[in-house]
Amino acid sequence: MELGKILSGKIKFCRESRRKSERVRNGKGSNNISWDNVFVSPYSNSNSNGSNHDHPATLIRKSPGETQIPMKEISIHDDDGPHHLKILTPHPLLPKLEPPRGRLVSLEELLPPPVKFTADLMRFVRQSGDAISKRLSVCDDAVARSDVTEFNISGVKVVVKLKSEEEIRGRVTFFSRSNCRDSTAVRLFFRERGFDYSEINIDVYTEREKELIERTGNSQVPQIFFNEKHLGGFVALNSLRNSGEFDQRIKEFLTEKCPADAPLPVMYGFDEESNKDVVGDEMMCFVRVLRQKLPIKDRLMKMKIVKNCFSGGEMIEILIHHLACPRIKAIEIGKRLAKKHFIHHVFGENEFEDGNHYYRFLEHEPFISKCYNFRGSTNDMEPQSAAVVGQRLFKIMIAILESYSSNDHTSVDYMRISQSEEFRRYLNMAQDLHRLNLVELSKEEKLAFFLNLYNAMVIHALIRIGLPEGMIARRSFFTDFQYVVGGYSYSLSSIRNDILRGGHRLSNPFISMINGNTHHELGLQKLNPLVHFGLCDGTKSSPVVRFFTPQGVEAELKRAAREFFQNGGIEIALDKRTIHLSRIMKWYKEDFTEDKKMFKWIMSYIDANKAGLLTHLLGDGGGSVNIVYQDYDWSINN
Repeated sequence: MELGKILSGKIKFCRESRRKSERVRNGKGSNNISWDNVFVSPYSNSNSNGSNHDHPATLIRKSPGETQIPMKEISIHDDDGPHHLKILTPHPLLPKLEPPRGRLVSLEELLPPPVKFTADLMRFVRQSGDAISKRLSVCDDAVARSDVTEFNISGVKVVVKLKSEEEIRGRVTFFSRSNCRDSTAVRLFFRERGFDYSEINIDVYTEREKELIERTGNSQVPQIFFNEKHLGGFVALNSLRNSGEFDQRIKEFLTEKCPADAPLPVMYGFDEESNKDVVGDEMMCFVRVLRQKLPIKDRLMKMKIVKNCFSGGEMIEILIHHLACPRIKAIEIGKRLAKKHFIHHVFGENEFEDGNHYYRFLEHEPFISKCYNFRGSTNDMEPQSAAVVGQRLFKIMIAILESYSSNDHTSVDYMRISQSEEFRRYLNMAQDLHRLNLVELSKEEKLAFFLNLYNAMVIHALIRIGLPEGMIARRSFFTDFQYVVGGYSYSLSSIRNDILRGGHRLSNPFISMINGNTHHELGLQKLNPLVHFGLCDGTKSSPVVRFFTPQGVEAELKRAAREFFQNGGIEIALDKRTIHLSRIMKWYKEDFTEDKKMFKWIMSYIDANKAGLLTHLLGDGGGSVNIVYQDYDWSINN
């Protein structure tokens, strides 16, 4: 209705304008000028009589053969019938008029909407669908038969890659476990063949183990699937490869699109369902009340400002009045909270005592802002045993290493790791380290735990802040990147020096320094120089990144030392009576004793050829032996 009123008003206005335009005075009288014989001239003489100086264009009669400005004719339908309007197209030299302020009405809005256009189009598609499909298929066939492989567009070379009939459209999937020899062999086979495959590590994605059992009847790995078809394990794959039928089977199963009932690939951001092993800590009810009621504030103690603390007496009073606890029980609760690392003494002097001793919550510790496994709040769940968490750490980091590094682990793809679901789950798992009881670990468990934690933290640090450049940046890298573990902060420096080296000072001041928060009760009592070959700093000159098991950590460290020396850690120039050693041997020289004993120790980890040269050089009596330390390559092992 509104559109009809607007159109009617427009038509009436046009009629009146047309009647007025038919009466034009030329100085001698009135002559009727036809609409078709009038046009606007932008070239009228402004100095002639009767000229309009305010308007550069005037209305004049056209002569036959005179150049005309084109006109556009439109038709409008209303209740009175069709009406035709002619619109003058303005000359390009005329100034362009500016529309008045307000809502603009376009020409399309004035025109009546198309009637039943959608219905007509759908009817046409239904009637001609077969013909259209046939023509499109003909076009596809023509493109498929085309011999064109490249062409140029505006100087840009475009290479056409034609799809082959044997192109894989399906999916190769196999279930695996961390540190599984057969799973590694399957992975290596697919990599050498250049196949894109989907790996599901049930040590990382524990919720997928149930699916594996349902599909195969057991949880043994590896288990390989071509689309939804179960091929079998490594033995079946090896038999298929030896029979020469592997390529044919691939062509049969994988040239078709993967069906919906095939094993789904790993999805980023989806955690496993509720973990029954994770429960709230029994002390959470007390902690919740204390966080709300305690007067936490800054205080002056020992000539320094101590932030975010409270006194033991204040805590006892709140437990007594708000939780109806006797004083003896309240003190016992305070000791348990300190033992479980909910609270700490501000100077680490005692566990918990009533009175004017000051404490703070773990989340208020000054070091907490530097801890990269802290995400705004501490983990208040009941801590799992340190051995269980250490095993989970080993499995997930082995899975990351196997999936995103070269076969010999000398090159690591940090970009892909940062975007992987495995690394996301590792970051979630790292929060379980907050309040672990590390004291309960055995010697072997402690050694493997901190070796693995160090290497995992290096990967996290390289992803988060990148490889440091320069002496100062390297020092900051090893001291400032920290985790909160067992209620205390651990940097890369403190793990290497305070724990693994038992508090020995570092000979190289460029890398690190002793962290102020030492824990001598956790440090290894006996120095083991092999630990230096199990720690990877993410550089090309450092040992290869690896992770260790508590059961075989000693043998695995010996293997790491053997590989390090075999791959350039020591070189012998017999003619120059020179031994070239890794600079790591200089930085931690005190860990390897004096030179003669150190070389005898090294002989246990080098091959027979190098051992013979070294023995001859040290015992031939030909003079002194030169020791040259190799330049350290600080570039990233990417």
